[in-house]
Amino acid sequence: MRLRALLDTDALGLRLLGGENELDRTVRGVMTTDLRDPSRYLSGGELVLTGLAWRRDAADSEPFVRLLVQAGVVALAAGEAELGAVPEDLVVACARHRLPLFAVHESVAFATITEHVVRQVSGERAGDLAAVVDRHRRMMTSGPAGGGPDVVLDLLGSDLDLRAWVLSPAGRLIAGSKVSGPALPADTCAALAAEHLAATRTGRRGPHRTVLDGTTYSLFPIRSWGHLPAAAGGGRSPQGARDVRETVLSDWLLAVEADAGDWPEERLDLLQGVTQLIAVERDRRDAARTVRRRLAQEVLELVQTGAAPAEIAARLRVAAPVLLPGLGAAPHWQVVVARVEWDGGEVEGGPVAQSLLEEILVDPLATGPEPSDRIAVAHTGDEAIALVPLPAVVAEHDGSESGIHADALLEAVRAPLAAGLDDDGRVTLGVSAAVHSAEGLRGALEEARHARRVAAARPGRVCAAGHQELASHVLLLPFVPDDVRRAFTARLLDPLRDYDRRHRAELIPTLEAFLDCDGSWTRCATRLHLHVNTLRYRVGRIEQLTGRDLSRLEDKLDFFLALRMS
Repeated sequence: MRLRALLDTDALGLRLLGGENELDRTVRGVMTTDLRDPSRYLSGGELVLTGLAWRRDAADSEPFVRLLVQAGVVALAAGEAELGAVPEDLVVACARHRLPLFAVHESVAFATITEHVVRQVSGERAGDLAAVVDRHRRMMTSGPAGGGPDVVLDLLGSDLDLRAWVLSPAGRLIAGSKVSGPALPADTCAALAAEHLAATRTGRRGPHRTVLDGTTYSLFPIRSWGHLPAAAGGGRSPQGARDVRETVLSDWLLAVEADAGDWPEERLDLLQGVTQLIAVERDRRDAARTVRRRLAQEVLELVQTGAAPAEIAARLRVAAPVLLPGLGAAPHWQVVVARVEWDGGEVEGGPVAQSLLEEILVDPLATGPEPSDRIAVAHTGDEAIALVPLPAVVAEHDGSESGIHADALLEAVRAPLAAGLDDDGRVTLGVSAAVHSAEGLRGALEEARHARRVAAARPGRVCAAGHQELASHVLLLPFVPDDVRRAFTARLLDPLRDYDRRHRAELIPTLEAFLDCDGSWTRCATRLHLHVNTLRYRVGRIEQLTGRDLSRLEDKLDFFLALRMS
């Protein structure tokens, strides 16, 4: 279809701001993005839709437009909902590069434009699936939240008798049709994701066909079909525009219980259009993560630069309602660190690790295909750091604590991710213990980082380690690095040092005396010239700030070692 046809479609509410002489350009696909550099996801011929979240000031427009033109984009459509009007600097930049620019009225959803382009380019050549797309368009635009991928999967099941599911690359069930019968078992999801990732790494073009337990599935890459394939309208191969390793660990996939190899070209082409509809929902969820990413980055910078605990606590109070809506505060936090490394170092690991953590940590305490998104992930260099709020930490019967456990995390994702990593990539994960306040975050971050280093010392493509593996007895071994010892002491003693600095409470001297008196309340109170009730108050404060119990031998030993090494 041509740009002129879009402008002539009143329902789309597009207003031309520049590029009158370029309206005969052919549109081959559509992409919604607010990335500052979306070129890796473009292959040429797209209409790009943007909400302008990438623009911080007028200087950002020129490089953004230049990147679009270099990627072969045919036009840009900017939404008016964010800024009220399209900035003049963007109009000037588009005119300079001869890129047609449209304004999208705030009442028009990007999903409406996306689905219109998909239907027009596909030509509505098969009435059955085109009807599904059209019905889904109406459902998605009928309310602010949209129907989500479950709606279109329901229609695939009811109208075309196709059982279909949307999976993450780690094998998490994201969406499934209610008319498809029971949900796919977790091991089947993991196996399908592994098959898809292995096929993607070989460079084979989807859909990928696989047989599990006598059932044939066709696996469609969702992000890779953000444009039409060459057979249905031209354009370069999606892999030609970027290194597949940049997205292989984060792209969703559509699994259909059918052999797509038997389908006519028209049906294949339209089902690939359906993956674009699901990609709209993926983009919406990614956009919703922008705030959480920013919060995580701000907290991480404060922790790493040694900011005052009060400042960190204030930022956490801002983050908690976003991550735990309705609760207002998170009494406990965990830190998870991930690192993705590729042979040769051509691909930056940080963004890959960030997307990966966002996929595998989506509400780790919930089960089912629709978990809420509560984690916040930042990245620095090749490392990603997740800040995970826990509404409560409950002690289990075996003495452990609920929350994220490295072993369980590893078991759920090892097989699929190993297939995506092939023989040139590696993922290592470290999980901290839960901490009870802002004072403990620095120690938790160091603990998670050192746990990840323990995982990195093990063989295998996907490895994880938890805080339990940094046990006290390990610290007695002479070959343990000094920074591991420092992390251990920081997690235990930093909350007490910070409290002493603010309140002159002398918790550290009290702890030393209490341990030196073998936990005797009377002897310790006499040595410190305190009333026993005052001593009990101080010890109680120590336990509250650290989450430890000084009546337990293990915790006494940990404090003893931390004090000796500090």
